[in-house]
Amino acid sequence: MKYRQSLINYATKYGVSKASRKYNKARSYIYLWLGRYDGTIDSLACRSRRPHSHPSAHTQQELKLIADIRRRNPRLGLLEFWDRLRRNGYTRPPGSLFRVMRRLGYFKSEKPKNKYVPKPMEQMQYPGQRVQIDVKVVPLSCITAKGERYYQYTAIDEYSRLRYLEAFEEHSTYSSTVFLKNAMTFFKKYGFDIECAQTDNGSEFTNRFNNAKRQILTSFEVTLAQMGIRHKLIRPYTPRHNGKVERSHREDQKRFYSCHSFYSFHDFDAQLAVHLRRSNSIPMRPLGYKSPLAFLST
Repeated sequence: MKYRQSLINYATKYGVSKASRKYNKARSYIYLWLGRYDGTIDSLACRSRRPHSHPSAHTQQELKLIADIRRRNPRLGLLEFWDRLRRNGYTRPPGSLFRVMRRLGYFKSEKPKNKYVPKPMEQMQYPGQRVQIDVKVVPLSCITAKGERYYQYTAIDEYSRLRYLEAFEEHSTYSSTVFLKNAMTFFKKYGFDIECAQTDNGSEFTNRFNNAKRQILTSFEVTLAQMGIRHKLIRPYTPRHNGKVERSHREDQKRFYSCHSFYSFHDFDAQLAVHLRRSNSIPMRPLGYKSPLAFLST
């Protein structure tokens, strides 16, 4: 608008022809804005070019027909309603009917869903208060022996981030039970017991989603009860509730599995033990840039 005001001021002072040459604008363009200019800069704003009508717009008779039939049949679906209109002389396609009905407000918009607000993360107060347990399937690209599958069981203490890893060839409730006993022994060496074990709803931990065995406890659950450990299951299909162990698996993928190969299960077991010692010695920001081992010793 300031540019147009400068153009008009120059044209008023020196003429339209000189303004056309200086500003490289057509004379018709200058005359257009001279006609609109009333001395205020707001009069030089662009006006809407939206047409006030359309030659193919619905006529008043068509709009009245839509309103009358809709008033008598408020619950009809769009296609059934269009068919009813067509029997009464309506000739437009369903898409055109939908657009005009939406513009007239016949379709009520759905109420916006309440935004999901996650609960604040619960901070643990001492070691062993809650331990997250999960299983990572070893990528096939790391296994040189064809037809073999390996699994990494992980237990991480939420308070100190101390982890225990163990290699297994089988993904079952028996492996989970063996891992639980070994994890209890590992954490006892650092001066604490497991009070609560948090897992997902996998069949290696629980029969919660097995209709045939829902009432039967798995070997893992029986062992937890015998040890006096509370078992907490996360919400189904919500792995973020087990976020600490899931994040640790992502770090394992980056630091270990992306650059290692395993020639046998014994080779995998030996390399995983080395990786366990290394991971428990890496400083972490949530621990004040201390490693889990250093954090426990302070």
